Amino acid sequence: MSTSPDAPEISRTTVAVIGAGRLGGVLANALKQVGFTVRGPFRRHEQLPASDIALLCVPDAEISTAARNARPHATLLGHVSGTTPLDDVDFSMHPLQTFTGTETPEVFHGIGAAIAGRTPHAAHAADQLARALGAHPFHVDDAHRAGYHAAASIASNLVLTVLDAAEQVARASGIRSDQVRELLAPLVTRTVENWRTHGASAALTGPIARGDEQTVARQREATSQQTPALLPLFDQLCDSARTIATPKGSA
Repeated sequence: MSTSPDAPEISRTTVAVIGAGRLGGVLANALKQVGFTVRGPFRRHEQLPASDIALLCVPDAEISTAARNARPHATLLGHVSGTTPLDDVDFSMHPLQTFTGTETPEVFHGIGAAIAGRTPHAAHAADQLARALGAHPFHVDDAHRAGYHAAASIASNLVLTVLDAAEQVARASGIRSDQVRELLAPLVTRTVENWRTHGASAALTGPIARGDEQTVARQREATSQQTPALLPLFDQLCDSARTIATPKGSA
């Protein structure tokens, strides 16, 4: 594959996608749309055809076995795991995005994709796959892979635990269940945009940013009374917010 993916070369490249879960199906459709000759997605125990690239979209614990099965059928072997090292494959390409399995191919446009390769040729293949999908590749080596993926999990999976807590507290405060997410979503969206533009310290607003501990105490009391199971999380989040707070005027 050349430095800049071109249509004739892409169309000559065969990619076997192994794993028919959330990411496997979306990735197979996206690769087809940009012109690759895609085979699959195959389930893990299906017979595989010979391909230029075999891309493993299987759970991390199954990568080693899937790699052994796919190795005889592919020139290059890659996986899409964010944490698993390259012991059993030639390269990795981890799309930095969350997937439900219903996304259109455009979901890859403009996102990051963590790549690595055991050889320059393998790393180049990962880079070109990412670019062809419309993603922005960046290198993460094996030594930092788990830490990188932890950052991704905090930014996505663990954020959902905070949002779920906000839902619970809102419902306990009398807001209708069918309205909670609709009402809170614009606040969440603006907060994320402010964080993206300015960083957490500058984007932080509210009583902790103002040093208004009396209001925080009222919030804590309400949480304790209405959703006591969430009090430890509330306290920990407030302590974390205090560490990033900077002096701000009242707002």
